[in-house]
Amino acid sequence: MPHFSLECLDCGHRSTYHPMQYTCPQCGSAWLEARYDLQAAREQMVADLPNRPFTLWRYREILPVHKVAPGLSMGEGGTPLLRAVHLGMMLGNENIFVKDERQGPTNSFKDRQAALGIAALKEAGVTEAVLASTGNVAIAFSAYAARAGIKLWAFLTSLVPPEKMREVALYGTQVVKVTASYDQAKQMAAEFARQRGLYYERGSKSIPSVEGMKTIALEVAEQLTRELGPPEHSSAPWRAPDWYVQAVSGGLGPQGVVKGFRELYDMGLVDKIPAIASVQTAGCAPMVQAWQADQPEATPIDSPRTHIATLSTGAPGRTYSLLYQHAKRYG
Repeated sequence: MPHFSLECLDCGHRSTYHPMQYTCPQCGSAWLEARYDLQAAREQMVADLPNRPFTLWRYREILPVHKVAPGLSMGEGGTPLLRAVHLGMMLGNENIFVKDERQGPTNSFKDRQAALGIAALKEAGVTEAVLASTGNVAIAFSAYAARAGIKLWAFLTSLVPPEKMREVALYGTQVVKVTASYDQAKQMAAEFARQRGLYYERGSKSIPSVEGMKTIALEVAEQLTRELGPPEHSSAPWRAPDWYVQAVSGGLGPQGVVKGFRELYDMGLVDKIPAIASVQTAGCAPMVQAWQADQPEATPIDSPRTHIATLSTGAPGRTYSLLYQHAKRYG
């Protein structure tokens, strides 16, 4: 059974976890992180990992779910790490790898977020939830909510392709089409959930969402070690990459990955924490613009101009600030 608590990033207060507890009971901050007994987790993981299936649940000692409901898992996680041979030849680096998240149950890395999120809701007895999405989050959560018997409301912007809206609806999700930006859709969904007393999926402020994304880091470290061997002149058994690169919208993916590598480092399983590169589309790049100006906070873009609906978060909020702090320290 996992042993974890929540720590407030602003005042340091420790509290217990429940999906409907959104803020620190001490100071009211919405920014909380899961904390584990990492040394105990290391001992258990090192002993048991060789005999566990290669899914994200193999790291259960450092995940915020005590027991996954029967029939919920669809084999999420465990996606292949592929050597990009031709790209490596073009760039003069033979050790470029791609984590192929298309191989997840609903074909995106959002399956990790949804699997942990719905498992936590099911465990807590939550029966109805609300989210806003540009497509992939809604599809992933809809698939898992259907398996868990949880009613889901999805607020989707009009930029979401019709085929994605239909896929969301096929799972039985109540689709609310919003003719507005993604950030405005999030505001509407949050208010809808507040008025009805329902759980609202908050992305980068959601404990299961961040923890789900961190499993990418855990898998990469294991897989990279299989490909290249453990690091030389180090007692760490796993290898961390020099860089982790990802196209981002709100930044939840790198936020979770950073936490994953940080915990691996604290457990002594890797000997370094990689630098992070977040890539954004030119029509919606508040993080890139803030980084180029060396600003710790991103200025929101009210009207994103991009045809890539999944990369249209104009207001990344504090997620960017957390990534900025990481980049200043580790690159």
